[in-house]
Amino acid sequence: MEKSVEFYKKVLGLRITADFGANVTLTGGLSLQTYETWAEFLDRSPEELGWAGKVGEIYFEEEDFDAFAEKLKDFDIVYVHPVKEHRWGQRAVRFYDPDSHIIEVAESLKAVVFRFLDSGMTPEQVAERMDVELKFVNACIRRGI
Repeated sequence: MEKSVEFYKKVLGLRITADFGANVTLTGGLSLQTYETWAEFLDRSPEELGWAGKVGEIYFEEEDFDAFAEKLKDFDIVYVHPVKEHRWGQRAVRFYDPDSHIIEVAESLKAVVFRFLDSGMTPEQVAERMDVELKFVNACIRRGI
């Protein structure tokens, strides 16, 4: 538990909001539970659970994705894949936490809109490139970054 809490605090900048020992809640609503108590709550033995809990991922967004990707270099991270750009233009990286859960950190869609606008694209071109409605792009522009 301590290793995982430190990972989320250092790598993702989360803070503890409640610590009950076997269960720790972090900012953003992320809760960490020890494997043994998780099995107890589900009325199963840890052996019965096996790897069943490792089929999803935890998703976060970053406004300053470049700074976050650079920060990852300071840690001993095991990557699912390095930074990649999806077809709609959003950049993301996936890696494992200390318990081998997949963490995805992606550039916020609003940040993608502004990255494309800053490159000289028109709002219409951004909407087409991202496969979103023009009203989404315009809403991002109105709200700013």
